Amino acid sequence: MKNDQSKVDSLFSKKIISWYEISGRTNLPWRKNITPYRVWISEIMLQQTQVKTVIPFFKKFIKKYPNLKSLSEATEEDILALWTGLGFYRRAKNIFKTKEILKKDFKNIFPKTYENIVSLPGIGDSTAGAIMSIAYKRSFPILDANVKRTLSRFELIKNDSTTQSNKVLWDFSRIHTPKEKIFEYTQGIMDMGATVCTPLAPSCDICPANKLCKSAFSVLKQETKKKKINPTKKINFVLAVNENAFLLFKKSEKTFWESLWVPYELEAKNRLPWSHSFYNKEELYHKHKLSHLDLDLNIQILHYDKKFDFKSNKEYKWIHISDIDKFGLPKPIKSIMDKL
Repeated sequence: MKNDQSKVDSLFSKKIISWYEISGRTNLPWRKNITPYRVWISEIMLQQTQVKTVIPFFKKFIKKYPNLKSLSEATEEDILALWTGLGFYRRAKNIFKTKEILKKDFKNIFPKTYENIVSLPGIGDSTAGAIMSIAYKRSFPILDANVKRTLSRFELIKNDSTTQSNKVLWDFSRIHTPKEKIFEYTQGIMDMGATVCTPLAPSCDICPANKLCKSAFSVLKQETKKKKINPTKKINFVLAVNENAFLLFKKSEKTFWESLWVPYELEAKNRLPWSHSFYNKEELYHKHKLSHLDLDLNIQILHYDKKFDFKSNKEYKWIHISDIDKFGLPKPIKSIMDKL
């Protein structure tokens, strides 16, 4: 039985590799001119984000910071500015923290050991495994969302994000990870999950491992889930405008949009911290979905004939429209400002 199982394990990885060599997404920008740095940036961007969304952000980021040396001089603000619209901004903050460590402790050279890589901010076991497999071509397992789904179906085991489920899936990931052609296998199993073994409509008929899979052609009804309903948070913003400049505040709370620049958030029964008279007022409503929260934004836009200063315990700036792209802003706020 053990010999039969090991043959299945080996055959699975071989089929994934063969499939990737013919059908893999080799044209993705981070799969060209591969370096540990480029793999790291792409893997962080791809956490909880679809490939099609990441592509333009990756290209823009690499154009400005093509290597670690160029990134080493970037401020956190510089990195957040390039992240505007990509979401999950803690990833950008982790890139800043990591590049500071690499500058201080590694002389701007990306580490080559799994232990050093996995110790860096924002890098877990799966991301570290992907960097080792893709950049250094060393055999390490990965377990991102696509791989979890593919392996759980192949082995017909639970994928419910519990500690026990993750442990079992990690065990199977190690079992199926080959010693040879690890680059092709790692890219292949991620591509399989993204394009063939998809969440609600898997294409079992074109899957190269369908004859070995324990749940082939039977997963659609089995995995249909109810649509998640997020709680709604209402926020009242006041955006002060003077000609082509906007008054923005750096969000310090460790919640969503931390360290991004937003209009003044007007709490219930609170007054504005300034008393200057405006000459025009507009009001906009905007809905925005986060992964865990739906936002109902009410934005009062107040036009002033000159800039002003005031006492505040919040960090604030008047930012000219020509400089907006130098600051990290939430996507809905940036979209509204672009229209003014």
